[in-house]
Amino acid sequence: MKIQNIYARQVLDSRGNPTIEVDVFTKSSIGSAAVPSGASTGKHEAYELRDKKKAFHGKGVLKAIENVNGKLAKKLKGMEIDEQRDIDDAMVKLDKTDNKKRLGANAILGVSMACTRAGANSYNLHLHEYLGALYGNKEFVLPVPFANIINGGVHAGNELKFQEFMIAPVKAKSFSEAVQIVSEVYHELKKLLEETYGKQATSVGDEGGFAPPINTPEEALDLIEAALEESGHKRKVRIAIDAAASEFYDKKTNFYEVGNGKHYTASELVEYYASLVNKYRIISIEDPFHEDDFESFAALRGKVAGKAQVVGDDLTVTSVERIKHAIKMGSCNVLLLKVNQIGTITEAMEAAYLAQTNDWSVMVSHRSGETEDPFIADLAVAINAGQIKLGAPARGERTSKYNQLLRIEESLGKKVKYAKF
Repeated sequence: MKIQNIYARQVLDSRGNPTIEVDVFTKSSIGSAAVPSGASTGKHEAYELRDKKKAFHGKGVLKAIENVNGKLAKKLKGMEIDEQRDIDDAMVKLDKTDNKKRLGANAILGVSMACTRAGANSYNLHLHEYLGALYGNKEFVLPVPFANIINGGVHAGNELKFQEFMIAPVKAKSFSEAVQIVSEVYHELKKLLEETYGKQATSVGDEGGFAPPINTPEEALDLIEAALEESGHKRKVRIAIDAAASEFYDKKTNFYEVGNGKHYTASELVEYYASLVNKYRIISIEDPFHEDDFESFAALRGKVAGKAQVVGDDLTVTSVERIKHAIKMGSCNVLLLKVNQIGTITEAMEAAYLAQTNDWSVMVSHRSGETEDPFIADLAVAINAGQIKLGAPARGERTSKYNQLLRIEESLGKKVKYAKF
């Protein structure tokens, strides 16, 4: 089961930009994986290597591909495919930088993901089973899907500052019922938007959620509440927000602009979020403040305790060191896990383990620039994350994850449970 060859190619992500797809070969198996890319990226994330030349407006990944086909392939050839930690450690040591800038986190991650697939195929296992074995987990749960149905921020062309408004069918009895609920609410919202604003309001953002001509969080939340009522699923569904506050934070003034010319200090924003939680069916707020404001995260967590979870994304960037600091500060109680924020599967699992052993939950997440690769669906099941952020139940790069979870649910049969929230 030794690695014989590694080969990378340039493919397109869901925004039409280049990304990396990697094939890893052993004598008995092949594993392939494609790497996602974010738009709203934290400054502490691992480095995504781009060519910065004329082709693809500078977004080509031929340098990263060269690193895979050259340095990484040479370094890993002959290593045992099931020694994932050794493989990932070897790549990190070869890179010799804190943020994988030399070889590119996209290059390293593509190899890391593809190795797990080749390993799973070598043992004739489903990917979630193989990843579960790496994580030391044999009993699985299906995660609650957090479905982005209204887009704003850098993911859309409207004036809405908050980046994502999601629904989470926390009271569904199974993942398959959760998918039905998400789909039906999505289509009720589409109908409502068309009736209220016209067909142009049903255009979608990067993650498949609608991007209507609205300006404030309240408008988005009122629309979702109405769609929940019309769908008949209101009692089974709660609402989640990804504010992505770093995108509307003004470093010069220390103010946040949330829409309609409203500017808040961090302490005022705490009160604003709390008022939304009290008024609407909100159970989750992600990145409510800028990416280094651990104190304001903690203040909000205390304010909404018992009502809503506080999720760290740009704050924690799937980094063990930043998670440790967030734990010390009491900043949040959920880790948003994005594999391309850190760059290897081993490091992502270490981050998840640290979070879970400190009484945090984990929400595995897609990126806005996605691929058809459903890897994160298997990962969420493998580590019993209990929550997964998937985007809308539309667009192939999003539905590939929903569909993979439906397959996993079917393969596990009656013994698998839907996560409790």
